[in-house]
Amino acid sequence: QIMSEEIKNEAVSEEISSSFIDDFIIEDLAEGGRCEGMKVHTRFPPEPNGYLHIGHAKAIYVDFGTAERFNGICNLRMDDTNPTKEDVEYVDAIKEDIHWLGYDWEDRFYYASDYFEDMYNGAVELIKKGLAYVCELTPDQMREMRGDLTTPAQSPYRDRPMEESLDLFARMRAGEFEDGRMTLRAKIDLASGNFNMRDPVIYRINHMPHHRTGTKWCIYPMYDFAHPIEDAMEHITHSLCSLEFEDHRPLYDWVINNVTLPAKPRQIEFARLGINNTVMSKRKLRALVEGGYVSGWDDPRMPTICGLRRRGYTPASIRNFSVRNGVSKVNSTVEYSFLEHCLREDLNLTAKRVMGVLNPVKLILTNYPEDRTETFEVENNPNRPEDGTRTVTFGRELYIEAEDFMETPVKGYFRLFPGNEVRLKTTYVVKCTGCKKDENGNVINGSGAEMINPPELCAYGTGTLMVAKDLQRPEFGDPKFAADAKAAGAKAFA
Repeated sequence: QIMSEEIKNEAVSEEISSSFIDDFIIEDLAEGGRCEGMKVHTRFPPEPNGYLHIGHAKAIYVDFGTAERFNGICNLRMDDTNPTKEDVEYVDAIKEDIHWLGYDWEDRFYYASDYFEDMYNGAVELIKKGLAYVCELTPDQMREMRGDLTTPAQSPYRDRPMEESLDLFARMRAGEFEDGRMTLRAKIDLASGNFNMRDPVIYRINHMPHHRTGTKWCIYPMYDFAHPIEDAMEHITHSLCSLEFEDHRPLYDWVINNVTLPAKPRQIEFARLGINNTVMSKRKLRALVEGGYVSGWDDPRMPTICGLRRRGYTPASIRNFSVRNGVSKVNSTVEYSFLEHCLREDLNLTAKRVMGVLNPVKLILTNYPEDRTETFEVENNPNRPEDGTRTVTFGRELYIEAEDFMETPVKGYFRLFPGNEVRLKTTYVVKCTGCKKDENGNVINGSGAEMINPPELCAYGTGTLMVAKDLQRPEFGDPKFAADAKAAGAKAFA
């Protein structure tokens, strides 16, 4: 199971409509389709240069959730092709966050660096086919010679002999050249309207040690070249990625079709998740952490998954948020309040209740004996009887929230005010008889109320709501009547 049963059972049940991604996959799996008879195989490939944030939760849902719906499998792969930004701390944090959300990749955990030798061999194959060449333009020169919509790009090294490029590329790997001195470029189309196809760089020199391979490599593949090779080596059927890679898909397909690989994945793009007033950039979030503006990646103010976890969000609430936002090809922004709504909805079903008073006002029951106390059983969660009950103590002096009392009630106010009757949760109906105020007119401790149904008259009536006239009926003191009323499921209110 990709998603743990515990998290799955906690999730709010939602009717998940088919997305365009599902439609493509159904088409591929159909008789005569490109994936006929195959198991759907996706992957989630984060770059280990920061912690995951709420935007990644959607990508995780799309990758793992799609595989789950089609009874397929999903890999976890660290895209560690850029040694300047990666750290083992981020790898461990990413794995922890995904597991916390309820997903599992079983034994299918990989690194892009696992395929460095395969990528190098693929690049050599392209050179031998006349489809790649070593270029000595600097980044500034490359930008100047990139051309525009009416002018093709240029490179004086495009027609470099294959043997020369093979030799230079081998020497690049051997560490003979400094950073930025040379690149390997794919030989595609300098006049393409898609600038990603104008002989893109597929390898660059970088002598910084890698967190896994150390100093073994000093040349590293660009993402657009590495990504399709990684997918193919893992036999991915559907490479699901965000919408900014849509213009890169022709290059993805070009690599798949021109390098000898064991599989031919299909790239499908979907829109990212945007949330109003929320930073969704790992680079900017990292700046907040490294600048000391927050206490860490798990600061509760951060939109990171670990920050939301520390703030009290549940895995099911984040999953449901991702599910209910849907999958589309159009970028959009949702309200942060909707994320909060998903949390409240989940907590309402799963959280145990406790009672606390933040802004207390003392309530004195004037006709309750001073030397008497009682205990009552209160349900821990009215939505889940299996969560049991807890015992609370009741006496003459109680505390209520200040906002639950209003001396002069506004229209629609049904809490405690002079002359009004309310039920205290799971206990008795009381009637407010007045209140005390300070010199500024503020209500202070010592507000008074009297019980409409004192304990000695209604020992069996607890937990049942009845209006005042019903409390005077002789049968109210009858234990059988009270038991029947309680069994009928009448609810108390605070």
